[in-house]
Amino acid sequence: MSSYNRIILLGNMTRDPQLSYLPSGMPVVDFGIATNRKWTGQDGQQRDEICFVDCRLFGKRAEVVQRYFKKGNPIFVEGRLTLDSWTAQDGTKKSKHRVSVDNFEFVGGAQGGGQSSGGQPADDGGYNRQAPQGGGYGGGYNAPAAGQQPQQQQYRPQNVPPMAPPMQDPSGGPQADDSFDPDDIPF
Repeated sequence: MSSYNRIILLGNMTRDPQLSYLPSGMPVVDFGIATNRKWTGQDGQQRDEICFVDCRLFGKRAEVVQRYFKKGNPIFVEGRLTLDSWTAQDGTKKSKHRVSVDNFEFVGGAQGGGQSSGGQPADDGGYNRQAPQGGGYGGGYNAPAAGQQPQQQQYRPQNVPPMAPPMQDPSGGPQADDSFDPDDIPF
């Protein structure tokens, strides 16, 4: 019989990510996520259920998480559930579940969930930011002046690293077409 192990979580970081390196030089980052669920009990009282989950991510993306996320930031993670086991100093066997992250996504605005640095809601969600001079991240949709046609620009949140260029085939042969067209989505 086949099995399936997939975890998808959307929550806020409970602590700043902790980056370390394996002896091989591979980066690894550990962080925690809190998810919550609001529900009403049979007595009519509002209840709030919070779940704390430890996560671990290996590879170059671990450095991205450590650089761009901090405690309180929202994050979307996808991975698999793993069981860590060890023997404590007193000789007892211990274990705990952890999510081994395969993919993650930035969530919310550039300031984290549509908040400005002062803790007040951002008035535009970050869509009217001007692109910085001389490159960098940012940009977005800038409202046209009265009487002008809007110019279509690609939106890129601030503080997000650019995507790496596609890998070249070392043989110089043709590459597979990995392009994605949003118009191909059937819904």
